[in-house]
Amino acid sequence: MSQLNVLNRYLFTDAHARGELVQLSSSFKSIIKNHNYPAGVEKLLGELLSATCLLTATLKFEGDITVQLQGDGPVGYMSVSGNNNQQMRGIAKMAEETSAETLQTLIGKGTMIITIRPSVGEAYQGVVALDKETLADCLAHYFEVSEQIPTKIWLFCDTEQQLSAGALVQLLPDGDGSIENKEQQLSDFEHLCQLTNTIKSEEVFSLEAEALLYRLYHQEKVNIFEPQAVTYVCGCSADKCLSAISQIEPSEIKAILAEQGKISMTCDYCITTYDFDELSLQSFISKVNH
Repeated sequence: MSQLNVLNRYLFTDAHARGELVQLSSSFKSIIKNHNYPAGVEKLLGELLSATCLLTATLKFEGDITVQLQGDGPVGYMSVSGNNNQQMRGIAKMAEETSAETLQTLIGKGTMIITIRPSVGEAYQGVVALDKETLADCLAHYFEVSEQIPTKIWLFCDTEQQLSAGALVQLLPDGDGSIENKEQQLSDFEHLCQLTNTIKSEEVFSLEAEALLYRLYHQEKVNIFEPQAVTYVCGCSADKCLSAISQIEPSEIKAILAEQGKISMTCDYCITTYDFDELSLQSFISKVNH
């Protein structure tokens, strides 16, 4: 897979189901750059990135989504945020060094918190226990509990090549609501899941989306929509740092400057450091005289 950072959505026109495929390279590399995460942490963060892309693509409105993993394991906190434009950022915070590789050994006893913030309207949150073997299974359980929509997710991550990918198949309830209709829909859904289950990691990382979808679903009627680019956008800026500094008491700003000669702020996500000297903070310091 070249420098591909693309999400594809598609409809199975005869099966009342929808699908998504996301394949990521440079956007994943940007998230893990400068962090020196152990391989197991990188892998889980890559899976969480793909999962959040897939979840963001299920939103039918403008807004953003944050998926957080919290637990009592070596990785106390992991989070990926994205919006309807597929602008993503993510981070992991470790309580201790670890060579753990699995969800359970990395996070320990924990929860997944999914926060959805529409641009218009109220934010809402879903919380599920991280008690399944894989992140993909935990997400499927989230859909089952909170959305009551049959959904299956597949997640892939290659830490050596720094590639991440994921696929989703979701039932679209349709028809007259009869038992026969529901049974047919579930049968179609299971059939599509069995086909998707044949994805191999080397294929998802080497084939372009159309070639991979044709290999999986060449006997199905699939309507593929326009691909959407996935980008890494940290969101930090000097202005945001200054806004935070403006909340500090002027006397405290003066004391820090006297001791250190500057105020430095480092972004947790991209590790960019912003330095502010006395001249650039003059307007904040002058408040002390008013």
